[in-house]
Amino acid sequence: MKEELMQILEELRPDVDFANETALITNGVLDSFDIVALVGELNDAFDIEIKPNNLVPENFNSADAMLALIEKLQDE
Repeated sequence: MKEELMQILEELRPDVDFANETALITNGVLDSFDIVALVGELNDAFDIEIKPNNLVPENFNSADAMLALIEKLQDE
């Protein structure tokens, strides 16, 4: 699952080191357009529904945080 997530992230923004970045939102690495595109990709790829209440920086600041969100939503 993590490999698939990393592939999606790298396709979205090949210029970002997603493996090591831990403040993607806080530091403005990803903007709102990136997040909109990313949410659509993640919903399709992992058969989940990321709702507006999930759109908080803590869920998108790092690849690990996104992975935790995906796993949480798949368990619901």
